Amino acid sequence: MPRRWTGTSHVGGATYSGRVSRADETLLDLALSRATVDRSARERADDATVARALADPTTRVLVVRDGRTRLLGGDRAALDLRPPCPGDADRTPWFLGRHDDVAYLAVDETEASDGSSTGGPRDGSVGWVSLREVGADLDDTEAGLLTTATALHGWHRTHRHCPRCGTVTEVVQGGWVRRCPADGSEHHPRTDPAIIVAVVDDDDRLLLATGASWPEGRISVLAGFVEAGESMEAAVVREVHEEVGLDVADLVFRGDQPWPFPASLMLAFRARALTTDLVPDPTEIRSAAWYARGELADLVRAGARTLPSRVSIARVLIEEWFGGPLPEPSPQGIR
Repeated sequence: MPRRWTGTSHVGGATYSGRVSRADETLLDLALSRATVDRSARERADDATVARALADPTTRVLVVRDGRTRLLGGDRAALDLRPPCPGDADRTPWFLGRHDDVAYLAVDETEASDGSSTGGPRDGSVGWVSLREVGADLDDTEAGLLTTATALHGWHRTHRHCPRCGTVTEVVQGGWVRRCPADGSEHHPRTDPAIIVAVVDDDDRLLLATGASWPEGRISVLAGFVEAGESMEAAVVREVHEEVGLDVADLVFRGDQPWPFPASLMLAFRARALTTDLVPDPTEIRSAAWYARGELADLVRAGARTLPSRVSIARVLIEEWFGGPLPEPSPQGIR
């Protein structure tokens, strides 16, 4: 049965009642939602799992440094996954899971002066890249590995102390838990849900906006965090009203994608605007406008508008509305 929701936004009293999605609806193909590796929660709960994986030459290790990893050269994007090396154990590896009987670990060498302690680059390595740069080009297994490693890296770098007492925590369960040695509390990687929505009016124009801190010409669909005690549908209604003063209806859930920059889960929707007069909140939005397909294509081609990267769910929502890939900027149009 279609999921239905009725609620009132926290701003302006906008009311929405209607379907969220159909059970037979095909969701978006999202670059960072792909994964084939079994996270093996039971296995990572075993304190000996990481040591066994390090002793197994078939194990593959993903090295991260400052949120980046090494990429191999070749016809397609591929991660520089290597066997375990001496020194890996000193870096407190994270157990990413297992696929086709191969264990995958990640090690953080951000504070290393060079890569020698964790094996250094293999022949054919073409340097350090981020998930934003290559996530859309990796295969399903490697996209899932790098997404998970990026999320864990961000969490471990910023959550080293117990939030209850301030004691430095210990990494346990293969990197998936930090335990306080003082009070015994356990802390898990956080994920912050955020909605992102393609708002279309009755003339089938798409609403795109420029964030207050963005460079001129960069545009995207609206997005915002789900607040405490709030459903994701209510967050869509509230965020659209807060950011541009619109009421929306006919919410359709289109898919979700992890966005570990540093710790979000993006929940994608389409929605229909009940009004079209835009009143941007200047603290959030520099400018906002309605775009017809031909107009948007011309502006992108001329370099007058810059879209989100292909790895983002925002780009997929925009191109779903557009009906296919948008043109790349012409050489003459690139600013």
